[in-house]
Amino acid sequence: MATSEYSLRRALVEKQSSIESQGNAVRALKASNAVKADVDEAIEKLNALKLEKSSIEKQLQAAVSGNPDSSVNKEAFRQAVVNTLERRLFFIPSFKIYRGVAGLYDYGPPGCAVKSNVLAFWRQHFVLEENMLEVDCPCVTPEVVLKASGHVDKFTDLMVKDEKTGTCYRADHLLKDFCNEKIQKDLSISAEKAAELKHVLAVLDDLSAEELGAKIKEYGITAPDTKNPLSDPYPFNLMFQTSIGPSGLSPGYMRPETAQGIFVNFKDLYYYNGNKLPFAAAQIGQAFRNEISPRQGLLRVREFTLAEIEHFVDPDDKSHPKYSEVADLEFLMFPREQQVSGQSAKKIRLGEAVSKGIVNNETLGYFIGRVYLFLTHLGIDKDRLRFRQHLANEMAHYAADCWDAEIESSYGWIECVGIADRSAYDLRAHTDKSGVPLVAHEKFSEPKEVEELVIAPVKKELGLSFKGNQKKVVEALEAMNEKEALDMKSSLETKGEVEFYVCTLGENVTIKKSMVSISKEKKKEHQRIFTPSVIEPSFGIGRIIYCLYEHSFYMRSSKAGDEQQNVFRFPPLVAPIKCTVFPLVQNQQYEDVAKIISKSLTAAGISHKIDITGTSIGKRYARTDELGVPFAITVDSTSSVTIRERDSKDQIRVNVEEAASVVKSVTDGHTTWADAWANFPHHSSGSVED
Repeated sequence: MATSEYSLRRALVEKQSSIESQGNAVRALKASNAVKADVDEAIEKLNALKLEKSSIEKQLQAAVSGNPDSSVNKEAFRQAVVNTLERRLFFIPSFKIYRGVAGLYDYGPPGCAVKSNVLAFWRQHFVLEENMLEVDCPCVTPEVVLKASGHVDKFTDLMVKDEKTGTCYRADHLLKDFCNEKIQKDLSISAEKAAELKHVLAVLDDLSAEELGAKIKEYGITAPDTKNPLSDPYPFNLMFQTSIGPSGLSPGYMRPETAQGIFVNFKDLYYYNGNKLPFAAAQIGQAFRNEISPRQGLLRVREFTLAEIEHFVDPDDKSHPKYSEVADLEFLMFPREQQVSGQSAKKIRLGEAVSKGIVNNETLGYFIGRVYLFLTHLGIDKDRLRFRQHLANEMAHYAADCWDAEIESSYGWIECVGIADRSAYDLRAHTDKSGVPLVAHEKFSEPKEVEELVIAPVKKELGLSFKGNQKKVVEALEAMNEKEALDMKSSLETKGEVEFYVCTLGENVTIKKSMVSISKEKKKEHQRIFTPSVIEPSFGIGRIIYCLYEHSFYMRSSKAGDEQQNVFRFPPLVAPIKCTVFPLVQNQQYEDVAKIISKSLTAAGISHKIDITGTSIGKRYARTDELGVPFAITVDSTSSVTIRERDSKDQIRVNVEEAASVVKSVTDGHTTWADAWANFPHHSSGSVED
């Protein structure tokens, strides 16, 4: 816990003790009928202590939340954003007329357009730039695939039930909410208790079911809605189960991620790529997770869009030819050492992070840099974007390194992209389960002489000694690593027999010299066969889009100052509509010009909308600002028109024939609004807009 917060909590406890003592003194003076001057002086001292306590409480609240009213402000801001998004049909709860289903949402027309633009830029920024192989695999996945990947056994969250109503909750969410609520809102808790709660939050992901249950009981946490007691935590698999075919004999699941479809196709993709590494495969598609208690709107849903990349690379060479293009980028990074020692994220040059070993290798660093560029080009605020390294207790056992791109929103820091070096785990798992070798080959220009360990169990001898257990003993002998095998060889040569532990039997057995032959043989190899490592950037598209909504939203006063107008400052790259066309007044000639401009915009591939309603131009501008439309063309003559930029509200005048090309140039990024402002006459709207 930060030193200032610790000292403030200690000071608050001491001040409360002083107030209680002074209160007792005042009561004693009154009870003894002391002179009025003494009583007044004691009361004055008591009031001064209360003021000092109030001051400490404000300082502590600021230290805990960054701002005494931050939680209120965040809630009000989020409500304004969500109300605007739902009212303008960016998204709405699915099956709304039937009261909806938690964790399922529909994207309306502007939401679909934003999503389509984000995915189009993702393809351009990653798939086209890196010559990736894009695939599209089924959502329904046979059980055997997800058994091999570990999802059937391990893709679980711990759940608790309301013992009376049966309502289910995520156990870690309840504990996390309790700790945060206590730390942020209960200023009376001691510094030691606050430090304990912060420690619980830090190790939350590492708590077992028993430890989680013990904490819930210790803190007296009950069901949020009914205050009823809760069951002990137990694992709940988050995958939606189904069966393939009418017999029900072929179990399957709705995929929880898109990656496995790429892994099982590695052999064919490797061949398609000319048997060359490195290469990357990419996929955009729906994934499904049966969340226990979905919340936080679009941030935690049961069906969502993932965009995932699997970059296959030689485990002995994780350099990247284009790494130098991103090495000089500097942005907020949060290595695990800083997290453990209670420090904050700080700006680090990517090249420095890789050279110091903070980031495991060049290829992982390259993709971190590319993800940073992708998110900031979309419109994510670079000062509210950080890359957080997974702590030891978060890392998968097979991962070499893992970082999350986290975006700050009104809900706090939200993980939106995971960038992991998954080593060779996935391909090996599917090789073992399917029996099909998912490997790569490196041909040598000259044959290489290598020493190879040869373990040859003598099955006849082993069968005579171990009978039905012969197969398990053979498998255990063949699975020995080089050190174990050479140690056994040495022992057999000196002693003639050795004790050997067979894990599948769970016991030691005696291996004699006649039962196994162990040797090292020299042979010439023409190629190296190996299992590639995988660098995986995985993008939660819905989360990125929601954070983009919050980062783009602001409110501005009208010139009259009588109302607040909502605005989304989307970059033209992601704006749902790039341009609107307004005849200034209802006039047939102006409407004909608007139709000519509309045809030009369509031919240029610019999404736009004509608004010929009779409402004032100011109200029409406000309506489109609320949709995040960056430019508005207003037809106020038959020869020239004005183009208005959303955020500055500045306007330029251009000829009718030039209007579409000016908008296209700026929305495509070939020029900027500043260029247009410098090259065309300015137009003053006066008070028309308001």
